[in-house]
Amino acid sequence: MNPIPISDPADPRIAAYRDIRERDLVGRQGAFIAEGEVVLAMLARAPRHRAASLLIDERRIDALAPLLAGFPADVPLYAARQAVLDAVAGFPLHRGILAHGIAAPPLDPAALLAEAPADAVVVLLSAIANHDNMGGIFRNAAAFGAHAVLIDAACCDPLYRKAIRVSVGTALTLPFARLSRGEDAVAMLKDAGFRVLSLSPAGAHDLHRVTRGGRTALILGAEGPGLDRGLMERTETVRIAMAAGVDSLNVATTSGIVLHHLTAGR
Repeated sequence: MNPIPISDPADPRIAAYRDIRERDLVGRQGAFIAEGEVVLAMLARAPRHRAASLLIDERRIDALAPLLAGFPADVPLYAARQAVLDAVAGFPLHRGILAHGIAAPPLDPAALLAEAPADAVVVLLSAIANHDNMGGIFRNAAAFGAHAVLIDAACCDPLYRKAIRVSVGTALTLPFARLSRGEDAVAMLKDAGFRVLSLSPAGAHDLHRVTRGGRTALILGAEGPGLDRGLMERTETVRIAMAAGVDSLNVATTSGIVLHHLTAGR
């Protein structure tokens, strides 16, 4: 990849990177911004999503040469001074590494479940609106070998820049599918042969007593409101034992504990 020098923050060739935070908030319509070396490495080997261009601090390009070689030769590599990068992004860009990515077409939830192996663990997220939590859950799901993540219509975007960064790029490599509004996720999971567990401080079963094996789905809801009562009535409710006086755990932390339990020994 031959670096293309950029000296003007208003250069139209890097328009996708301009005012990153503000544009992230309104959505990128099938595109995303990846930030940092670790995330860039994940994008290079992402099976479905692809890089449209790269924008990197000119001082870092030589050291990143082995990583950059993992991208197709026709992906533009733009090089700029730190001051130009900061002006383009709209804030100090300490990592000096950005990629403009194009998201793959959405996956079909039912098809994703149908192709799952016999011992698959799937995570279903309901109304997770915090990008840090979204990224943390994806990181845990990837770490413990989850087959996929399903997200309902009320969830935030896993391909939001901060969610990708917190996930250390696993949001780009772990398959996920978004459910349509009103779609019955529990019925879909059960039809695909999944045992369905829902997490709640008021759950009927202690996690350490939950048996492992077979297709298993884990449902997590937003902190505060938690999961819908009607949904929990149709699933096996599970709780994590905690010290007295503690209301609940952070949802990303919860995902790590439960996924470790469900996949231990696999």
